[in-house]
Parts: sequence; C-alpha cells; structure tokens
Amino acid sequence: MPKLQGFEFWSRTLRGAHVVAPMVDQSELAWRLLSRRGAQLCYTPMLHAQVFVRDANYRKENLYCEVCPEDRPLIVQFCANDPEVFVQAALLAQDYCDAIDLNLGCPQMIAKRGHYGAFLQDEWDLLQRMILLAHEKLSVPVTCKIRVFPEIDKTVRYAQMLEKAGCQLLTVHGRTKEQKGPLSGAASWEHIKAVRKAVAIPVFANGNIQCLQDVERCLRDTGVQGVMSAEGNLHNPALFEGRSPAVWELAEEYLDIVREHPCPLSYVRAHLFKLWHHTLQVYQQLREELAKVKTLEGIAAVSQELKLRCQEEISRQEGAKPTGDLPFHWICQPYIRPGPREGSKERAGARSKRALEEEECGTEVLSKNKQKKQLRNPHKTFDPSLKPKYAKCDQCGNPKGNRCVFSLCRGCCKKRASKETADCPGHGLLFKTKLEKSLAWKEAQPELQEPQPAAPGTPGGFSEVMGSALA
Repeated sequence: MPKLQGFEFWSRTLRGAHVVAPMVDQSELAWRLLSRRGAQLCYTPMLHAQVFVRDANYRKENLYCEVCPEDRPLIVQFCANDPEVFVQAALLAQDYCDAIDLNLGCPQMIAKRGHYGAFLQDEWDLLQRMILLAHEKLSVPVTCKIRVFPEIDKTVRYAQMLEKAGCQLLTVHGRTKEQKGPLSGAASWEHIKAVRKAVAIPVFANGNIQCLQDVERCLRDTGVQGVMSAEGNLHNPALFEGRSPAVWELAEEYLDIVREHPCPLSYVRAHLFKLWHHTLQVYQQLREELAKVKTLEGIAAVSQELKLRCQEEISRQEGAKPTGDLPFHWICQPYIRPGPREGSKERAGARSKRALEEEECGTEVLSKNKQKKQLRNPHKTFDPSLKPKYAKCDQCGNPKGNRCVFSLCRGCCKKRASKETADCPGHGLLFKTKLEKSLAWKEAQPELQEPQPAAPGTPGGFSEVMGSALA
C-alpha cells in the first residue's frame, strides 16, 4: 500500500480534529484509552530515540507491550538530534503506529542538556536532513511538533522548511521555548493561523485549550485541521466530549483501565493529583496520603475517601450555588496556571522558576518537595554552602573520578580505556593489563594437540564403553 501523505493521510487515517498531546509519563496506554471517549487521535509520550534503539526493554515497556487494537490511530513521538538514530528508532516503531513524530517543542532544561526538542529550532540544516531521511526510509508519514519564534514571519519560514523536507503534518504550539512554567502566558493563535495559511499540509493547533468551546473557537479562528490538548486533558479527560463529570467517575474508570493495562505507579499517582487537584486544596491531609501510598489499591482507597468526603459535602450543600467563576471543586474543570506576581513581570522574565518560588515563599521556607525529603531524612540539609563541589567530566559534564587518569566520569573513562586499550586504576578498569596477561599466558602454553578419537573396538573405544554400559 503506498504511503499516504498530507491531507490524504489526515482524512483517511487520522479522521478527526480532537487530539491528545504527547506527555512524558502521562499519555500512557491507560490514559489514552480513557481519553479516546472523545479524542480521535493520541500520541505516545515522548520517547528517546537513542535509548529506543539500544534498549530492548525500553521498547517493550514503552511501545511493544502497549499494543491495543482500540488504541488507534496512534502517533509515536521521538526526540532525537541525529538523522541516522532517529530513522533507526522510527523503523523499529513504524509497524506499531500510524505516523512518527519528531519532537521540536520540548522547552525543558533536560531537552537543553540533551540537545533536542525546541533547542533544535535554529538548526535548520540538521532538521532538514532528519526529516528528509525519515521521509525517504519510513513506510509511515513523518510529522513534527514545534514551538513558535517570537516573529510570525520566521515561524512561517520554519514551517515551510519542514514541509519542504517531507513533514506531512505539523503541530504548532503557539508559545515560544521561553514560555514555560509560571511564565507560560497565553499561546498565540495568530502565529498558528499564519502557519496554516502558508503551508499545504494539515496543521494542528496547541495551546489555550481548556474546554470544548475553546476547541471550537480555535478551529474557527485559525482554520486548522485539528486541536491538541495537554494540560486541559489531564484535568478533564472528557474535555473533547464537552462534559465536566464528577472527578470520581473518571478516576474510577481510569483505575479500572490501569488494572487491565498496568503502568508505573508514579504515572497513576500523577494523574490522580491532576484529576483531584481542586479537591486536594480542600482536603490537604488526603493529599499527603496520596503522596505516600505505595500500591495501586492504596491510591484507589485514597480516591474513594475523597469521593466520600465530596458526597458528604454535597449532601450538606443541597441547593447551594458555587462561589466564583468555577464550579464545585469535585467537578472536572480547568486549572489556570498562576503567573508571576504583578508588577515584577519584566524582572521575572530573566529569572528561574526556583527564584520565583523563593520570592513567593521566602528563602527560609522549604518547598513541599524538600519538606518531604526532610521528613524521610531529618539530617538532610539543603544549604548550598554545605553541598559538596565536584569537578566535572571533560566530556559529558557528570562528576569525574578523583583518581581517573583521563579526568573523566566512569562511563566516559570506560569507553576511552576500551578504545585505547589502556588502564585506569582509579576506576578499576584494566584493559591493558588484562590483554598483556592474556598474551603472556598464550605464549607460555605448549601447542595443544587435538586428541585422536579411539578406533571402534579398541580398548576405551565407543563400542567397548557402550557394551559395558549395556552389560
């Protein structure tokens, strides 16, 4: 069957406009199946192409063991910065999905350190080679998810470059790579609209989607073929159905799916924190319990207790109306991410998320995460002046071995020592010594003679041995 391209691929394979975004540790199979009640297309979490190529267990855990007939159409997303590695990973995944997506939108620090995601958006030559090679080698279409540049015209040229290289569908997140965390702000639909008018392939919009009305307005205002939701979907997986059910309905349905399609407990816990977000602001003690439980049934028990508390509150408030703009806290509803404090927006632009948190909480107050760590280990200190200083590896930036002859970390040292057949006593790597011992041992051994097989019938021969065994 010939590979479908562009609008033919979108209309015949994807068949819809409601899309669940790729979310690390969050868009796993169980969540995708729950979201497909209203979504027509889902993405896997972002997978690391290099790890996917070299690690069979990683492939099994993240894709091969998650094959499910109901989980289609499906797009597998990879992060990569090498054309060959990207294509190798895509070839291993293409039989399990309908398209392969290249992540060019991740703005997090891990993407900066790993040199992928949105931090490739200025390397147009590299991206052209990656998309072109994938388009030539794969039997399924290649797609891209990008963030915008501040300038609309540069964003348009970026999109056109990807289209020319062979991208068959483009998802445009209407924020720049600097817009993240408390500095997210609103996504620019003007950028998305300009891209849609400038390219001849389907475009999906991402950003500012909290309810079905936002989806309809985005389709109308931008002219895109599909609308993707990430955070809105996490707080209300029934978003694309236009429903806002009681939280426990979706929580119980999700837990039932997890029992059938297991996933790491950390994923389940994170999803319930999102679903119950508003209620957990009311019942702080149950929030702590949800953070501490170690089993799926323990998480289900906390969710059940939250349900009972909400039902008791409902019985006491019959006839009451919610205060403010949001419905009652036990109803699935959007989470509006708070921005930096008013009056300090300009200064906040150049500061880290940690700096903003310290401004809000005061430098003497530990974050919730650090408080939990200190509960587990009362002697733990977070004073930066007491933190040990490590010299960095010359190649990768990890702490180097103090006695390494190459001034590298153990991983880099092992690669170099193996390549050069050298020793590093500091890391206990003795490639040169072992080779010399092996050669010396071989020289010291007399030439080994192959034993001659005994002739049949002779003493010790096969016939005699078998005869005596039978006797």
